Amino acid sequence: MPDDRKRVQRAMPAIRLFGLPTDINSSFERGAAAGPAAIRAALWSDRGNMASELGPEIGTDIALTDDGDLPLTEDTPSDDAAIRRYLAIVREDGEVPLALGGDHAVTFPLVEAAATCFGPVTILHFDAHPDLYDDFAGNPRSHASPFARICEAGHAKRLVQVGIRTLNNHCREQAARFGVEIIPMAGFTADTVPVLDGPLYISIDLDGLDPSAAPGVAHPEPGGLTVREMLAVLHKQTAPIVGADIVELHPGRDIGDVTAILGAKLVRELAALIDRNGTYKN
Repeated sequence: MPDDRKRVQRAMPAIRLFGLPTDINSSFERGAAAGPAAIRAALWSDRGNMASELGPEIGTDIALTDDGDLPLTEDTPSDDAAIRRYLAIVREDGEVPLALGGDHAVTFPLVEAAATCFGPVTILHFDAHPDLYDDFAGNPRSHASPFARICEAGHAKRLVQVGIRTLNNHCREQAARFGVEIIPMAGFTADTVPVLDGPLYISIDLDGLDPSAAPGVAHPEPGGLTVREMLAVLHKQTAPIVGADIVELHPGRDIGDVTAILGAKLVRELAALIDRNGTYKN
């Protein structure tokens, strides 16, 4: 895509969109590695436009560059290092990274890099699952474990989880251990989610949404968020955002590309939110 930053005369942070096409740490079935390409195809399709519900448009009001996919190798330590190197360049340029997964394991190096730059971050995490397993099926870097790794490394000063509806005893104990704030889905309204302080990192697992809205995931769980509820929670956040990800799209399980189209919409809304909330100052 062309470098739209040259056409946007604003003092807001530029956004770097990039894909992380890996699902080596998926626990049930693979397929999320194809997620970035599917979201990107929907984003740049003539089916829709670049407008956000907040008003600004990508390329006209919002500076966004699509860097394509990082060349990952499915060797997790090597891929983590590649993600950190890329993010160091993005941070040096004063830009905000917006990642497309891939499975949720990629959130660990993304948050790690943010915390290296800004110190411990506040995390707003949308998901059906808490992803707090200490060690899932013998893999401590499983996509079911990134927030355990993030918390034990001290990268999160506050972790708020929205959409959780699969909390077992182990993850309940892990949440208590790390002081995780879980907003229950029973009786959920956007008003129950706090307005968070910065630096803010946002992680969206698409299975946090109800399968009726996002069928293209490997772990669909009934009783999830509506799109309107997720947008209401996002739009109320006012803190500067230092990074975000959208993960776990499984195109092989999608229906009519509706989950990919939703992923593209979330790119637009996150970009507009990053633009509106401005740059974080240490």
